[in-house]
Amino acid sequence: MSNNHFDSIDYIKIDFALAGIEKGEYDNCTFVNCNFQCVHAINIQFIECQFTDCNFSNALVKDSAFKNVYFVGCKMIGIKFHEVNQFLLQFSFKECLLNFSSFYQLKMPNTSFISCNLEQVDFTETQASKTVFEDCNLRGAIFENTNLEKTDFRTATDFNLNPSNSKLKGARFSRTTIEGVLSQYQIIIE
Repeated sequence: MSNNHFDSIDYIKIDFALAGIEKGEYDNCTFVNCNFQCVHAINIQFIECQFTDCNFSNALVKDSAFKNVYFVGCKMIGIKFHEVNQFLLQFSFKECLLNFSSFYQLKMPNTSFISCNLEQVDFTETQASKTVFEDCNLRGAIFENTNLEKTDFRTATDFNLNPSNSKLKGARFSRTTIEGVLSQYQIIIE
């Protein structure tokens, strides 16, 4: 990895798909309205960065580190988050479009998803305890052998969980969302 270090820099309306992104460590940087679509953002460290209204669709993030990174209003379709560097991994998402992305086998406890669209997202074998899915659409999201202990689904919609193949101890549901846990039993909830 390169020794480049970028500290407290604001990147506004940069098209990294054309310019490319330099390998290195980005510390306390902000990215606003930037395009990372299909960019090879491989083996880069993002530490305490914020991405606002950026397009990451189909970007490659293999071996990149996201340490205390906040995504707001970003388009992130088809991202293979399961390939990131998991050391000190911590990120949160607000009003992001994450459809068809993968968190397969990722250790990401305490992650926050606020008002996100997570259709067809793969959470298979993910360690997602204490995660919050506030006002999120989880239509078609895959939860197989997933640790969802103490996870908050109270305002999530369109999810389907099988309690026999995921850990749900202490998970929170509302009366309106409990159907997503019981649907495989074909019972009628009134």
